[in-house]
Amino acid sequence: MELRESLGLHVDVKTSEDGKSFILEQQPATEFRYTELYIAKLSSTGDGIGVDKLDDGTTEIVVVPYSIPGDLVKAKIYKCLEHYSLADLEAVLSGGDARDDSLVRCKYFTKCAGCQLQMLPYEEQLRHKREVIVRAYKNFCEVSDGVIPAIGDTIGSPLEYGYRTKLTPHFDVPRNSHVPTVTPIGFTQKGRSFVIDIEECPIGTPAINEAYKKERIRVRDNIHSYKRGATLLLRESLEMDETTNETKKSVCVDSKDTVTEYVNRYRFKYPAGDFFQCNSSVLPRVTEYVNSQLKLRVFNNEYEPLPAPKYLVDAYCGSGLFSITCNESVEEVIGVEISPKSVACATSNAQDNNIANAEFVLGDAAVIFMKIRTPSNETSMILDPPRKGCDNNFLNQLLDYLPRRIVYVSCNVHTQARDLGYILNDRRGLKYHVNSIRGFDFFPQTHHVESVAVLTLQD
Repeated sequence: MELRESLGLHVDVKTSEDGKSFILEQQPATEFRYTELYIAKLSSTGDGIGVDKLDDGTTEIVVVPYSIPGDLVKAKIYKCLEHYSLADLEAVLSGGDARDDSLVRCKYFTKCAGCQLQMLPYEEQLRHKREVIVRAYKNFCEVSDGVIPAIGDTIGSPLEYGYRTKLTPHFDVPRNSHVPTVTPIGFTQKGRSFVIDIEECPIGTPAINEAYKKERIRVRDNIHSYKRGATLLLRESLEMDETTNETKKSVCVDSKDTVTEYVNRYRFKYPAGDFFQCNSSVLPRVTEYVNSQLKLRVFNNEYEPLPAPKYLVDAYCGSGLFSITCNESVEEVIGVEISPKSVACATSNAQDNNIANAEFVLGDAAVIFMKIRTPSNETSMILDPPRKGCDNNFLNQLLDYLPRRIVYVSCNVHTQARDLGYILNDRRGLKYHVNSIRGFDFFPQTHHVESVAVLTLQD
């Protein structure tokens, strides 16, 4: 990304894959000093970026967390890296137009590393997250102009606080025999590796926070039994009386416990320690959107309508979230997962929901296409990989198979953009048309954004 104009520099500034900005030809200044500077940009990690003008006339990029564009801040530089420096926010001397500190609900904000954007109105957060996706595709998807459509507006979460159904606070125990009177239990401080004591988390659900209080007492009562630190698990489970529709919430603290979750009318059960999205309020919006994209009509070269694909392959299917919630859009679903436990879980979930058209098979996504017997021109594929995205082996098999439609759900828009660039630049993928790309906000108050991209193979 070039920040030349906005930062007033005469050198190029690019964005790394993790979203941090850095300057290419600039020497870092002295550590442990105070400075005042204006914030010009908000990075993909939710940190403010400004330029500090040094006494010798040179400039330095400074990353200041908890700041936004337009802020004039006092910052303390504590670490100088090769291309930029890291600073702590000491004070906001004057706030940018979008800043509203009355919105902040957490007393640990500006200390805890969990949230970055509580001072921004929610609509501004959604606008920023759309811009994160725009920048990711600009920097990591090297395709011709016009290939990538305008990025859609980010779909917000119904709950802006109290949405997280999973928390993993942790604590450390000193290596020597001395145990502090009060052991900090919570999350790491921004830019540091030590844990700060946190009594409650406003983005966690009420049930999670109530269970967290009890876990804090239990740990401190038994702190001498721990030889080293540990990470706690708190995961909300929801049971519903199907005759009365009354719900009862509980919290699992053992990774082997079984969690129950409802998405639309579907019930999912999975081990508490396994992956499952932890904002249930926004999940229906995501699954309904993916469903709608699977039903999009396909057109041939004469723009004559063709039937929507009638088969669905769900790569990285986990416990069956998309396979099950999208089963009515197709005649047959095949879910593929590398974990035997997840395959068993997905199979059980399909049976519990009386779904007869879904099959789950064990296999690495890298060899998924050896297990597919459906015609490619009648098949849609959902990709929902981990943060690292898809490897080239998988993408090459995808390009050999050429499914009619691809719905790529990603928790890392940078690797998603990279992967789409790989597909669209390959001669086998030249006929893919990118229908849409848009974000979904699973984590309000934080910098995280999920992205859904839809591609259709044109005849």
